[in-house]
Amino acid sequence: MIGSVPATALAASPPVAESQLVIAPLLIVLVAAVGSLLFGRWTRARIGVSLLGGAAYAVAVAAIDWYIVLAPSAPGAATYQVGGWPAPFGITLVADGLSAFMLTMVAILGVASLVFSTRVLPEIDRRSYYFPLFHFLALGVTGAFLTGDLFNLFVWFEVMLMASYIFVAYYGGPQHTRAAFWYVALNLLASAVFLLAVGGIYATTGTLNMADLSRRLADPAAYGIDPRSVLGLYGLLLSVFAIKAGLVPFQFWIPTAYRAAPPQITALLAGATKKVGIYAIIRLSFTVFADAPVAVDLTVPGTGLAVAGNSPLPFVGAVLFVMAAASILVGGLGAVGRESIEGVLAYSSIGQVGFIAVPVAIAATTTSPELRQFGIVAALVYALNHTLAKGLLFLAVGAVRTATGTSSLSDLGGLAGRSPPLAISFFVGALALVGIPPLSGFFGKFLVFDVAARAEAPSVLALLLAGSLLTIAYATRTWNRSFWGARTAAVEEATTDSVQLAVLGVLAAAIIAVGVGFEPVYEFADAAAEAALDADAYVDAVDPADASDVDLEAGGEGGETGGEHE
Repeated sequence: MIGSVPATALAASPPVAESQLVIAPLLIVLVAAVGSLLFGRWTRARIGVSLLGGAAYAVAVAAIDWYIVLAPSAPGAATYQVGGWPAPFGITLVADGLSAFMLTMVAILGVASLVFSTRVLPEIDRRSYYFPLFHFLALGVTGAFLTGDLFNLFVWFEVMLMASYIFVAYYGGPQHTRAAFWYVALNLLASAVFLLAVGGIYATTGTLNMADLSRRLADPAAYGIDPRSVLGLYGLLLSVFAIKAGLVPFQFWIPTAYRAAPPQITALLAGATKKVGIYAIIRLSFTVFADAPVAVDLTVPGTGLAVAGNSPLPFVGAVLFVMAAASILVGGLGAVGRESIEGVLAYSSIGQVGFIAVPVAIAATTTSPELRQFGIVAALVYALNHTLAKGLLFLAVGAVRTATGTSSLSDLGGLAGRSPPLAISFFVGALALVGIPPLSGFFGKFLVFDVAARAEAPSVLALLLAGSLLTIAYATRTWNRSFWGARTAAVEEATTDSVQLAVLGVLAAAIIAVGVGFEPVYEFADAAAEAALDADAYVDAVDPADASDVDLEAGGEGGETGGEHE
């Protein structure tokens, strides 16, 4: 039950942009999950349902991108009120530029990983719960990007994590069980902190709907809210989101979990689920909490950026920059010394998320509206490149394992001569991480450097340069030891899978296409950044009702507090 206030008890609200397209990706992936469960005994039928669901999901996301965000007459944002219950009393789903941009990344990498899965799994795994779990993982990620309230953000986080728990322990060995144990323990703690913060915010503000929360925090005196306590509670949420994103000092689960999960799942964990944490930081910091009148006077450590203002954003920026800087250095240094390809890529993911977080931190600390939006654009473009490149590279690990039976650098060598298509795809992904033109990584890295230069922060530029040099070091080392040189015995007997190579080729082509045709990608990222920063437009789209609009007598026993969540 969503709540106890019937829709007929609510006063008529001004018309808002509503569309059933908003819920379409959720319904499609849910139907695919249930369908793949029902066809458990028929392997081909299960795979067919899964692939059909993945294709339909991509089409639904493309429709959202065009009809809601990118078309000349697009509204820019649309909502769907589940069960017809108006906000903030029911469950609200919101699709705008930011959520659409994130969903696009999930659709691209999700379909690639799904197709790859059909070729890498043995027959017994195809009959297991792999494909339903895959779709439930996508369901959690999709729900997190579309939800319009904090409690359901928590719920979708849990849906996403329950599936990922099983995938980390999927192979069942001692190292996989150990990795899953620590992964579960850390995320259970994070979930408890998340729920504690959500409860505190509801007790303080009387709402969990993001649009309603944004409206109330912008005028706290009218609602009897102390914004300082809300800032403290958001600090708890920020730590939870940092865990999900894998930022230092919460990164220690990543190397073991990424090595334990199947490579095609690790591609999704690194390329998509990690972005849920980044999305939550951007959405809540800039759309929901930015207008709360909280006096902050801070100097960001090591940068010389001194910020004073009447907003929580300088606090968010200072904390985020420290975590981002540490992530770049810890991830880069850790990747240089790894002895397996997936180990290199796991630590690389820690460093690369730091590159995404740096422009977000600068956007939070600056007082320039133009630089703030440009910082979000840079973070989103870099996130897109990381999704494509890291997804490609982790899938390449799966292809290498299929071909040779190993991914240890000491057992590899000469792969470039044995399988040129595999080598070319890996090379494109590695160059994209480094930031070589005309690939997508060049524009992502250029924009991040440009943000730091516009902020006049030479120490940040030095940090980014050091991180880039580390990226070159571990990418070159991995290429030389696995694809270059004399062929080892494992490589000499390698047999590649044509479908796997085709998936890698498509992702490599996507990286090139994003770089060559970058202008529309930039425009999409700019629309996403504008959506993240325009809190008024977000509130107008959701159009939450006031308590005075509720007929309590007609609503029965529930009243306002019973209407938002069960």
